[in-house]
Amino acid sequence: MRVATWNINSIKQRVDNLVAWLTERAPDIVCLQETKCVDAAFPCEPLESLGYNVAVHGQKTFNGVAILSKYRFDEVTPRLPGDGNDEQARFIEAVISTPAGALRVASLYLPNGNPVNSEKYPYKLKWLDRLYHYATERLKLEEYLILAGDYNVIPNLADVYDPAGWIDDALFRPGSREKFHALTHLGLTDAVRATSDAPGLYTFWDYQAGAWQKNNGLRIDHILLSPRAADRLTATAIDRRVRSWEKPSDHVPVVAELALG
Repeated sequence: MRVATWNINSIKQRVDNLVAWLTERAPDIVCLQETKCVDAAFPCEPLESLGYNVAVHGQKTFNGVAILSKYRFDEVTPRLPGDGNDEQARFIEAVISTPAGALRVASLYLPNGNPVNSEKYPYKLKWLDRLYHYATERLKLEEYLILAGDYNVIPNLADVYDPAGWIDDALFRPGSREKFHALTHLGLTDAVRATSDAPGLYTFWDYQAGAWQKNNGLRIDHILLSPRAADRLTATAIDRRVRSWEKPSDHVPVVAELALG
């Protein structure tokens, strides 16, 4: 089974790129972030024509997450538990039946958190605390669990082109990194780092200052796996070539292969 995550940065602007990539890569499950449209406006038809079931949780102009699946959904649940007043569309979970058993997959888009001297950074940390509690409860079920998305966290020095230049950014501040590492200490496996310790495995390049051309990248898109899912991990890839396509997202897809099909 091929599972991927991609911050598409506006589904309406990049549906052609998405269709081209889906046709070429043929993933079984895709978690999308920053779809930036309400549910009724989501372009389901071209994706369904490729054989995908589509689950969406969106809002106008900002945020928005979705899951595409070649398998039918048994359950779909929007919103991360823990704050009934949080209206931002940043989380959707689906349960999917596979030949190996039930798979629970979540597409998530963590808050950026900048500027750090505003209310945005405490919101990011609180969101990470909610995710930690969610993961703690889900891991008790001992399922195949995949938490995939744009975490807006640079976990380690090797995941940023210029660590010193990012030290005060919300993506790289110690508080953000510590809460990400707390998830892995729970027993979740960072799929990419489980298969490679190479530097330069970036998933994001800013549109500004020639970041793509200079390879000034960050690794902020992650696939975290429960112990049962990690046992089935066979390979990972970062499809960086997509960043060079016309009208690209500033993120690229991250792919994990699991022996679940």
